[in-house]
Amino acid sequence: MDPDRGDPGNGHPILRIGVHSSAAGKAKWEFRPNGKFRMAGDDLPAQNLDLAQPELTGEIRYVARQPILDLRGEVYAYELLFRPGPEAAFRGDGDHATRTMLDNSVIFGMEKLTAGLPAFVNCTMESLTERLVEVLPPSITVLEILETLEPTAKLIAACHRLKAAGYRIALDDFIWEPKFEPLVEMADYIKVDFIQTDGTGRQELFNRLIDSAAVLVAEKVETQEEYKQACAEGFTLFQGYYFCRPLLLKYRKIPANKSSHIQILQLLQHDPLDLHRLSELVKRDTSLTYRFLRLVNSPVCAIRQEVNSIKSALILVGDDAIRRIITLAITSEFSAKQPPEILRMAFVRGRFCELAAGLCALSQAEQYLLGMFSMLPAMLRIPMADLVAALSLREKIREALLGAVSFESSLLRWVEFHERGNWENCDVIVRSHGFNQVELIRCYAEALSWVETVLNFAR
Repeated sequence: MDPDRGDPGNGHPILRIGVHSSAAGKAKWEFRPNGKFRMAGDDLPAQNLDLAQPELTGEIRYVARQPILDLRGEVYAYELLFRPGPEAAFRGDGDHATRTMLDNSVIFGMEKLTAGLPAFVNCTMESLTERLVEVLPPSITVLEILETLEPTAKLIAACHRLKAAGYRIALDDFIWEPKFEPLVEMADYIKVDFIQTDGTGRQELFNRLIDSAAVLVAEKVETQEEYKQACAEGFTLFQGYYFCRPLLLKYRKIPANKSSHIQILQLLQHDPLDLHRLSELVKRDTSLTYRFLRLVNSPVCAIRQEVNSIKSALILVGDDAIRRIITLAITSEFSAKQPPEILRMAFVRGRFCELAAGLCALSQAEQYLLGMFSMLPAMLRIPMADLVAALSLREKIREALLGAVSFESSLLRWVEFHERGNWENCDVIVRSHGFNQVELIRCYAEALSWVETVLNFAR
C-alpha cells in the first residue's frame, strides 16, 4: 500500500515530530497526557508546546483504520490509513506524507486509534533510516516496508536497529525476489495481496517462505469465498471487509428469539415512550435485561446512583438515552455470534452519525439508528430489504438503509467510505452537502473513543 493512501483530517496545522538534533545530543518530541509535547533528551532541558487549543486551520487531516482479523474473527490489529490533505489523489512527496502520518499518530494518540492493539503503519525509506518512526510506541507498532523500497544496506541496517528496539516489521504487498531475503529473515509479518495474486502464485510464495517465521496476512479479502480460500491456503491473519459480507440467507425469517427485540425497536419510534409497555418487553429477555442494566450503570449514562430495575432505569435516564441504551443492548444481542468487529463498526457508525447529525440539522435519534442498523444484515445474515420491512422507520431512513443516495444517507455513506480510506468519495459528499470536514473527522475520532468504553459493558 502507498504511504499516500491516508493521513487524518483534524484541521490541526502540521507539527513536525521526529528526532531533533542539537549540540547537546538528540531528543524526541514526546506527547504528554496534558495535551503538550515535551522535548526530552539526555542533556536537554524540558520544553513544552501547548496544543490544548490548536487552531483549526491548515491542512484537513484524515485518519481511518482497517481491521486485521485472526482465525477466530477477533481483531488482531489495525492498519492505520492517513491522508495529507483534501486532494483526491496523492501528488506530493512520499516522505512528506509519512512525516505527516507520524505527526498525526502522536497527535491523535496511537493507543486511542487502535484500542491498544498493534498498529500497522506504512513507512518510507527516510522515516526508517532517519529514525523518524521512533516517535511511535514500539510495543504496539508494526512498521510496514513498502514494496517500492529497495533493500539497500542502509535500509536493512535500519530495520535491524528498529527490531532491536522492539518494533515489528511487516513486508507489504510482497512478491518474491532474491534481493528481499535479508528483509524476509527479520520480518514478523508478510502481507499478500489477494487481488493481485492467484492461487498458484501464492502457493509458490508459500514454498519460498517455508523456513520463514513470519505470519502471513491475506489482504484485500472482500468476500466469504476469498476468506475460505485464504484459510485453506494457510493464512492466519486477514485484512478486508469479508466479515461485513457474510452469505445472506434469502427468505430467512427473523429468528423467533429476536422478534421481541424488533417489537422493542418499533416501540422506540413512538414519542413519548410507553415506559410501562417497554419495561415489560425488556424484562421478558434475561440476556437483554442484563445488558441493559450493565449499560445503564456504566459511564455511558453517568447516573450517580446504581439502578437495579428496568422501570426505575427508564424513569431516571430519559427518553433519548433510553433509545440509545436499548438499541446498544439489542444490537449487541443481534451480533452475539458474529465477529466482534461487526458490533464495533455498528457502534462507531451509530455514534458518528448521531454526533455529526447535530452539525447539519438531521435528527440525531434517526441518524443513530441508521448507523447502527446499517450492520444488521451482517449480524442476522438477512438481506436488508427483508429487515427494513420489519422496522417502522420513516420512509427516508428506510430508503437510506436500502442504499438510496440522499441527504439522510449522506453521513452513513461518508463513514462507510472513510472506513475504507476512500477519501475521494468522502470529499464528494462534503462538497455536495456543504459539510464541515474538520468537524466530521472530530466526530469520527470521538466515536472511536466512545465505542471502546461502551464495548466493555455491552458484551
